[in-house]
Amino acid sequence: MARFSDTRRWTRFTLTMVAAALFVCAAFLAAAYLLDPYDTGRSPLALKEGVRPQGPRTAAASRGRDPAFDSAIFGNSHVQLLSPERLDAATGLRFVSLIAPATRPKEVLTIMDWFLRHRRQAPKVMVVGIDWGWCTADPALPNDKPFPFWLFSRSTAEYLVGLMRYDLLEEMLRRVGYILSENPARGRPDGYWNYEQGYRDQGYGRDPALLAKLQQHAETGGGNLEGPFPAALALESLMKRAPAETVLLLLRTPVYATGLPKPGTANAKADAACRSAFEGLATRRPHTVLVDWKKDRPELHDPDLFFDHTHYRQPVAKLIEADIAAAIGTVR
Repeated sequence: MARFSDTRRWTRFTLTMVAAALFVCAAFLAAAYLLDPYDTGRSPLALKEGVRPQGPRTAAASRGRDPAFDSAIFGNSHVQLLSPERLDAATGLRFVSLIAPATRPKEVLTIMDWFLRHRRQAPKVMVVGIDWGWCTADPALPNDKPFPFWLFSRSTAEYLVGLMRYDLLEEMLRRVGYILSENPARGRPDGYWNYEQGYRDQGYGRDPALLAKLQQHAETGGGNLEGPFPAALALESLMKRAPAETVLLLLRTPVYATGLPKPGTANAKADAACRSAFEGLATRRPHTVLVDWKKDRPELHDPDLFFDHTHYRQPVAKLIEADIAAAIGTVR
């Protein structure tokens, strides 16, 4: 009899603990949903606009739905130095930078989809940085760095599951502080992030070993000699959801001279095949243009204009912006 009584007590205790845990989880999830820590717009509450300073992977959820912007820059650090402010001045548009370093096509397409879904009016221009990662033959479009796909998901259930994470405890406290503060520190709304100082702090531009490495040949063709090019097809499919008048600008991002494919090599063949895939997209879709900075030009031979083979400095960024503005003027 005593054993039966002990069993009942343990059963009640276990059920109570399970019920308490479920209640705590439900309360946490409800609070997270209402506080909307990354300003996704899903909360029914009228909350303060924007987010605290944070990495672009999560901040893009807020920036990508901001109605103040009618145009956007997408990609990784290879388009990070393109300045929304300078493009605004050159085009009369309102650009937001929705870049995320170390991302590949799958992540970029996810953010592009988010941006399109949150436009009340047709976007004016979408600039996409095309680097070697877009040349993959793998239809899965693999990514090798963590990315919060759940944050941009069309599925509410997937978003809720994504909210159930330990690091969100700290983020919710920061969110409360941001909401309650009269003058909180806010992440830059247009998303611009100048990486130059970070590279200098690591010794780029002065470390002899890094300078020597810049002069060594680097393979940047992507390795896909004949196709298919699923990233180009996925981008074309995504842009069918955009209004036809939206300008799609495909930017082949620059590399230092030692990263340019050598004529006659397999690397050059792969690079040409990849370029052809995106040329085809530019031909098929209206209001689409390819701006190619991955070809030999004097600026690509100046080591003072590059930190490494694929990360350039402000003078190059400004020249690219001028070409972007000119191409937009032509297409529009």
